[in-house]
Amino acid sequence: MTAKPPFRADHVGSFLRPKALLDARAQFKEGAIDAAALRAVEDEAIRDVVKFQEDLGLKGITDGEFRRTYFHTDFLLQLDGVEEAGGTQVKFHQHGGKELEYAPPVMKITGKIARAKDIQRADFDFLASCTSATPKVTIPSPTMLHFRGGRDAIDTAAYPDLDQFYDDLAAAYRAEIASLADAGCRYLQLDDTNLAYLCDETQRENAKRRGMDPDELPKLYARIINDSIRDKPADMTVCVHLCRGNFRSSWAAEGGYEPVAEVLFNALNVDGYFLEYDDPRSGDFAPLRHVPKGKTVVLGLVTTKLGELESKDDVKRRIDEAAKFMPLEQAALSPQCGFSSTVHGNDVSFGQQADKLKLVIDVATEVWGEI
Repeated sequence: MTAKPPFRADHVGSFLRPKALLDARAQFKEGAIDAAALRAVEDEAIRDVVKFQEDLGLKGITDGEFRRTYFHTDFLLQLDGVEEAGGTQVKFHQHGGKELEYAPPVMKITGKIARAKDIQRADFDFLASCTSATPKVTIPSPTMLHFRGGRDAIDTAAYPDLDQFYDDLAAAYRAEIASLADAGCRYLQLDDTNLAYLCDETQRENAKRRGMDPDELPKLYARIINDSIRDKPADMTVCVHLCRGNFRSSWAAEGGYEPVAEVLFNALNVDGYFLEYDDPRSGDFAPLRHVPKGKTVVLGLVTTKLGELESKDDVKRRIDEAAKFMPLEQAALSPQCGFSSTVHGNDVSFGQQADKLKLVIDVATEVWGEI
């Protein structure tokens, strides 16, 4: 296998929630069980999903994001100065031309950003105790606290100067990453929808209406992410996952990576990228020509949005197409996103989830001779 992550056969991180876990969450919300009882159910579900991953042969292991409702809010709301401010109606697109209206939570900055406590450490400790493979922690990118609200969502009394907000945000992330590193975490993933949204003309226009310059935002976001990870241990792998929205098999943005590619691949000081490439909404492979030596692109060629299984030959053909723009040895393979970026999950079955991962492993073994 590859000496360090990302692995030839990898995955983004979230998995479909089992019914027992969903039931326990509902009971906790109703006050029928306490936090300790909920965590016990989560622990058991995580043990099961770890075994599921290990039995498949995966080398990077997550907790399935089983302790979260959303991939981002559960983490971000644990920072001082962050509050949830309702939702903003978003039109999500589905295969077949259908649309889904949904209002995902919006974060608002109401005070100084700070990290007063460990956020993921206890969860990482538990995950690490369950596996002999490489435990991976997935957390939202720090940019998630800026793009959706912009200046209007950041209290001017707390931050009359946005540069101070960016500095405090990065400092909070550095503290959390230092804690995870101290606990032994060596595989970290930042989930970022914003860089992918900046590939979509509608989203770019929306950003302009919020007073932001979509051409400058990739540079700003590279700066924030770089500041956030600058003190990581040399042996910690950090990857960024770009997503155009993943809610109940729908998405919010479309467009190829060209508008952000140069900054994404050359200004971001990360080791690898998990990129959506499961259908035409993600564009072609030409932006991969910007990938420098020493970085890995995990090609998300297997969709998590549909249950139908891709053919092995089609996936291998698309890997060959990508290899026209970057060296094959710098590529890897994964499903395009998580199977359950929110607790609701995508419209696939548990069996289809397993089949998708088996396909990734089989193809990686045939293409690279390792997983």
